[in-house]
Amino acid sequence: MTHRFYMVDVFAERSYAGNQLAVIVSPEALPDETMQQLAAEMNFSETTFVASVPEDDGGYRVRIFTPVREIAFTGHPILGTAWVIRHYVAPVSTPEVRLNLAVGQVPVSFETTVEGREVAWFLAPPISLGETPAREPVAAVLGLSLEEIDTNMPIQVISAGTSAMIVPLCGLAALQRSRLDLEAFAPLLAEGFPPLIYLFCRQTRYPQNDLSARFFFEAHGVREDPATGNGAAFLGAYLLEHELFPNTDLHLQIEQGYEVRRPSLVMLRAQMVNGAREVSVGGHVIPTVQGELL
Repeated sequence: MTHRFYMVDVFAERSYAGNQLAVIVSPEALPDETMQQLAAEMNFSETTFVASVPEDDGGYRVRIFTPVREIAFTGHPILGTAWVIRHYVAPVSTPEVRLNLAVGQVPVSFETTVEGREVAWFLAPPISLGETPAREPVAAVLGLSLEEIDTNMPIQVISAGTSAMIVPLCGLAALQRSRLDLEAFAPLLAEGFPPLIYLFCRQTRYPQNDLSARFFFEAHGVREDPATGNGAAFLGAYLLEHELFPNTDLHLQIEQGYEVRRPSLVMLRAQMVNGAREVSVGGHVIPTVQGELL
C-alpha cells in the first residue's frame, strides 16, 4: 500500500521560509500509534494525515499531530493540507477544499492575487475568549518587565479546539527578547493556563506590514513556531473584542518567524457579521519535497 507524503512551506514568501508541514496521504486510516511515531520522525511542529478520498459530505478527513500529541485545530496544517489536496489528491482542482477536523468541517478557499500568486484562506471555527491572567507572572515567564507588556489590552486565553494565551507587547525589542520559561510557567499551568503563548506588537520590520508576532509552545521542551495560523485567528477575535484598530473590518499582515530564521507572512481578515465574529487566515504555500513512505 502506497503512502505518499509532501512537505510544504506555509505562510512563505519564498522556499525554505514560513512554517514547515509534512502531509501524509493514506488510502486507509493508519493506527494512532503509527501516526504519532511518524509525526515524531518528521519532527516538524505539525504533521497531518489525510484520507485520499473525501467522505460522504465532500470533506477530506484530516488528523493533526505534533511530535508528542494529537491536536484538534491549528492553522498552517489546515492551509498546507488543503493545498496538497487541491494540487495532488483531488481529481480536479476546485476553488474550495473542505477539511473534516476534530473541531468540525473547515473550508479552505483559494484566491489569485493581481501578481498571479495563489493565496489559501481558511475560515476559523467559532472562537471563545477566556480568562485574563495577571501581568506579573506572565512577564516573569517571558523574561520581560511589566512595562514591556501593553496595558491598553488584557492578556487573555483564546480557544477554538485548542487554547493559547494572547500577550500584547509594547514594541519589537520586547518581542525579540521574549522567551518561554517553563519552570516559571508551572504555577500558571497548575491554574489551567495553556503553555502556548502568542505574543504580538504593532511595531514591524517592514512598513507594509501591520503587526509582528511570535508563538511559543511546549513539546518536549520549548519550541517556537515560524508562523501560526490558529494564533492569528485567535488574534483576529481578540482585536475585534478589544478594538485595537478603529474599524471592525480588519485586513492585516503579520510578520513572524524572523527570530528562528524562517521569515513568514500571515494574512488576517476579521469582521463582525450579524453580531458574530468572522475570522479568516491566509497565506502562500510553497512545495519543497514529495516522496513515499517505505
